[in-house]
Amino acid sequence: MRTPPRRSPARAQAAPLRDGDLLAALDLGSNSFHMVVAQRVLGQLRVVDRLRETVRMAEGLDGFGGLAPDVRDRALACLERFGQRVAELPAPRIRAVATNTVRQLRAPERFLVPAEAALGHAIEVISGREEARLVYLGVAHAQPPKDGQLRLVIDIGGGSTECIIGSGFDPIERESLQAGCVASTRRFFANGKLSRKRWNAALTEVSAEFQQFASTYRNLGWDEAIGSSGTNKAIGEICAAMKLTKGAVTAEALPQLRDRLLQADRIEDIDLPGLSAERKPIIAGGLLVLEAVFAALGLQRMQVSKAALREGVLHDLAGRGGVDDPREVSVAALMQRYGVDAGQARRVEATAMRLFDQVAADWGLGADDRAMLARAARVHELGLAIAHSGYHVHGAYILEHSDIAGFSQQEQRVLAALVRTHRRGVPKSAFEMIPDRLLAATRRSAALLRLAVLLHRSHETDEMPLLRLGAAGEQLHLALDRAWLQARPLLRADLEGEPEDMLGLGLTLQLAAE
Repeated sequence: MRTPPRRSPARAQAAPLRDGDLLAALDLGSNSFHMVVAQRVLGQLRVVDRLRETVRMAEGLDGFGGLAPDVRDRALACLERFGQRVAELPAPRIRAVATNTVRQLRAPERFLVPAEAALGHAIEVISGREEARLVYLGVAHAQPPKDGQLRLVIDIGGGSTECIIGSGFDPIERESLQAGCVASTRRFFANGKLSRKRWNAALTEVSAEFQQFASTYRNLGWDEAIGSSGTNKAIGEICAAMKLTKGAVTAEALPQLRDRLLQADRIEDIDLPGLSAERKPIIAGGLLVLEAVFAALGLQRMQVSKAALREGVLHDLAGRGGVDDPREVSVAALMQRYGVDAGQARRVEATAMRLFDQVAADWGLGADDRAMLARAARVHELGLAIAHSGYHVHGAYILEHSDIAGFSQQEQRVLAALVRTHRRGVPKSAFEMIPDRLLAATRRSAALLRLAVLLHRSHETDEMPLLRLGAAGEQLHLALDRAWLQARPLLRADLEGEPEDMLGLGLTLQLAAE
């Protein structure tokens, strides 16, 4: 098994992409694991390799957030094989995302730690709506939309279904429901038996779930509908094999597929033209979900795309760290939505960066850590829109529980932890949801944000004079201009109590005036 990923400067964001550079995107889905490797050629991404293995992670869920040992082992073996393919790529050129099944685990780290060791790279868990954004991005790049047109994208995965309406490369509405081909087959046909009565009852139940956003989608409308991922592709191929369409899925074809499927009394007896043996055990749940989507949204016709989540992850990775990084756009939107004082945010960010740059080498912090600290500085006062009392707690809650485009769940938890601990005492629970591989850097970044916020408590606009910070292990030494400090008695009083609060981060702080 591969060596676990370690925190080091290697985690730093890579230099801008150049022709010849390779990127790899991995999608740890609830049915299949996918990997796509692409090379930048003349400013475009050209796919050079694809790997896919049927893992069926969703089959291993036990209903209590646990994962069956045999399914876990199957997933780890697949990741080890995938890891061999990308072993020579720089870490910033690889992005692996996990979706619905891992989101449902009671203790995801029990799977993620060995999974990251097998792959040799970090794995990010993304929310359903972030998954929807990435799916839309992948489809949009594969099939460039026409200017001004609205597009509906439906992605039926193993554990969930994402429905997105977008324009150009930007999603407008994103929804994710707990209804996928593997999960729905297990939910409604667990014993393998099929019947029209059981199908109709299941269809009513699944259709009701889509009704919660159906009217919003219908009112917004769309010019074309596109389906992505394996279920939609398989159903399109069955439609073509039955000579019902040339590969699209239509409202007229679906009932004929369903009737043909229900001629079988059991799943293993399903006989549909063009259906692979691999897809057969889960096609009932997939077709059920698609019929429910067509009914709820009033769909008449849906084209099928070859692109899906993995292509979206690939293009998102290409844009990270640059002007196209969606995380920067999301942070700016949060600042605007919650009325953050932009001037104060800039001052705190500048000082935080000044402190970071002085200790980054000694603390082994990289560009990813620097970027996350900068974002936390910009939104550290987010909670003031709710109340001044405990605003750091309010801000942390918003950051952890909102759907923030571009961020994985782990990234949101890091951002929330930094905001939660930037003032007052540090609770023991502040870092309990942070993965071990990110824990040390998060605690150290929290210390830098605390100091930056403290030094700007009075919201002064004057430039700060001497500011020297040194780090040795878990010790910090901060030197400030004596005259400047003497003129600020409130700051002096706050600084006197900071060493005790800093102990909550596992750090010691020494102060000096020069």
